[in-house]
Amino acid sequence: MTHRPADAAALATLVRDARASGTALRFEGRGAWSGVTSPASRIAGGAHPVSLAGMTGVVSYVPNDLTLTVRAGTSLAELEEITAPNRQWCPLLPWGDDTGTVGATFATATAGPCGNALGRPRDTALGLEFVDGTGAVIRAGGHVVKNVAGFDLTRLLVGSFGALGAITEVSVRLRARPAADVTWCVTADGPGSAERLGGIRRGTITPLACELLSDSTAASLGLPAQSALARFGGNAALVAAARAEVGALGQIRELDPGVWTRYRALDPHPRRLDGRTFEGSIARRVKESSIRPAS
Repeated sequence: MTHRPADAAALATLVRDARASGTALRFEGRGAWSGVTSPASRIAGGAHPVSLAGMTGVVSYVPNDLTLTVRAGTSLAELEEITAPNRQWCPLLPWGDDTGTVGATFATATAGPCGNALGRPRDTALGLEFVDGTGAVIRAGGHVVKNVAGFDLTRLLVGSFGALGAITEVSVRLRARPAADVTWCVTADGPGSAERLGGIRRGTITPLACELLSDSTAASLGLPAQSALARFGGNAALVAAARAEVGALGQIRELDPGVWTRYRALDPHPRRLDGRTFEGSIARRVKESSIRPAS
């Protein structure tokens, strides 16, 4: 049986009851990353699932501040719909598709092709609300970009897989959409092609995303072997300069940006989601001392 609390208060009650009865819980969004075939299934695999997908909607959106607070069950597609009218976006774009939830993206700290250039979940989160293993509702961080506190509890929760608490609300930093946003397939033939394509990342103009494709992945996308997907954004002059620079590395073919959606779908589970929630001896001790049957 999957529990489906409607809000943080209901979740807090559920956690307190589970703690009292010694029942283990496993938190999830829409479940795409926590099925029996996913790496996340190794985390408290016998625990009772708790879906936070019903906790949806905008808590606060201040376009002039480029900040947005949403409940954890809000999908990435909804995030896009909310911000697009103001020509803003939150470029998380994790592996899989946009039916995934904001809460799951931050709980697993997974980032997609734009992560290196535009920030990973830990870089994007300004603050969050969560329910800890005792059933307390806790807020960390804030709703504004200039927020200074002591211990960065927000960053600790992001990527904790629910081991330290169930994220119920997230405040994110948005970005303005670039005036020009282009996606290219760059193909380099012959010896040294991989090295030349790697030069896209090392160029003077940093791409929003750059993925060197295996030949099998390229074939799945209908693209030539020895290719890379590259995305550049900015003003028209910057994109023109990028085209000149990248054109010296290989042949350029402009693509519909929808190719990124198809590319992300080829990798349905978050990359680096290998069940090792924390790394390092100190972090392992934090995990071991923090996990209780209800958390």
